[in-house]
Amino acid sequence: MKSKIQYYIKKVSEQNSQKAFKVFYDLTYDRLFRTAYFYLQNEQWSQEVVLDTFLKIWDHRAELKQIKDIESYCFIVVKNTALNYLAKERRRIDCGYSFFEGQVEQSSSPEELLISEELFQRYVKALDELPKRCREVFIRIREEKQSYAQVANELGISVKTVDAQLQKATKKLKQKLL
Repeated sequence: MKSKIQYYIKKVSEQNSQKAFKVFYDLTYDRLFRTAYFYLQNEQWSQEVVLDTFLKIWDHRAELKQIKDIESYCFIVVKNTALNYLAKERRRIDCGYSFFEGQVEQSSSPEELLISEELFQRYVKALDELPKRCREVFIRIREEKQSYAQVANELGISVKTVDAQLQKATKKLKQKLL
């Protein structure tokens, strides 16, 4: 996957290829969205942050060939944009009714925050390595909180297949994260 992403970024950088950028977008959107959602815990804000990130990448496409690890770069841009978004929203909200109290400082120390971020990045990469159907079922049930019946209906598979795919995904994630 990494070599695919590098290939398309090279085309974007050198040829200003909108088609290559669209493929890059399709390959990375879900993982970047999950990263933004980790920080923001709000779907709409996460979408805005990821779209802002892609806009920044497109605007600076000429410099992309200088970046050795574009995926890490994208994750850092998403993280920083999300944290800036949180800070901006926090300033906007009246101090007495702040929804964000405690949201930004979930860890008691910078070391704990770094460890949780590293674990989350490992989780995102492990999730990305799952077979497509397993990943889709896992995300719908565990992250989007859909019911087994709802997932089965939307994907056109049986509830037993949903359960089997979820168990398979969970087992593979545990192996990769432990």
